[in-house]
Parts: sequence; C-alpha cells; structure tokens
Amino acid sequence: MLLLFPLVVFAKADFRVCNTTQQSVGVALGYRTFSGWVSEGWWTVPVTECKTLIEGPLASRFYYFYAEGAQKKGNWAGSVTMCVQDSQFTIQGVHDCFPRGYQKAEFKEIDTGNQTSWMIQLTDESLLNNSVVHSLSGNSPP
Repeated sequence: MLLLFPLVVFAKADFRVCNTTQQSVGVALGYRTFSGWVSEGWWTVPVTECKTLIEGPLASRFYYFYAEGAQKKGNWAGSVTMCVQDSQFTIQGVHDCFPRGYQKAEFKEIDTGNQTSWMIQLTDESLLNNSVVHSLSGNSPP
C-alpha cells in the first residue's frame, strides 16, 4: 500500500527518510546517472528521526529504495535488483553483484513525479505490509 500526501511546507528541496518504527533502520538508495546505475548506503536512521539522503532539488524522477531493520527484523523491499554490501558503499552498476564481491537486494521503485523534494516515512505498519508511506513537496502539483 503506497499512500501519497501533499506536504505544504516551505523547506529546502531534498530526499529524506523518516523512521517512526520501534527500531533503527538501515537505508540504501539507487539511481541512474549519466554514466550508469549507482547504489549507495547505508544511512542509519534512528527511531523517531529523519535523515536526508540527497540534498538539494531532485535530479531524477525515479529513485530506488531499500531499507531493513537494524536487527534484520524485516525490510522494505521491491522488485528491482541492485548491489549492496554490509558496510557503507557506493557501487557503480547493477549487474554481476556476486562476482564483484557484493550482495543483491531488491529495491522498491519510487516515482517522484518530477517533484523537487520527496520524503519517505517508515512505520511499523508499513514494515508488516512491505510498503512505504510517501509525502511529497515541491513547486509542481502532484
């Protein structure tokens, strides 16, 4: 279940993740650049806190999101395979993860609709349903 909420706030443009679960969450983000696909992580988002993953106006319409509970108790996953590793990473490319020494994770596609800002709210309910709650803001209508 994906819920969209317009967010009428005068704030700088960015991509943020807020954690309202009962556990810290590790977050990874994937996106396409001019030179190809990139996956980055891990950002740790403590309980009741938010973390900015991308500062400034968003450059792409589509981003790819994966998160898991710090104690490996559930995750927010999708159907787009990207490479990750246990420690902090920036990985170029999405193919041949294992031969290159990485693991695979299934990222969820996030369509920002060309908004300049985007926020994902992680909740205990969304963990059970493997869904994320989106809020959006920007200069253009949803």
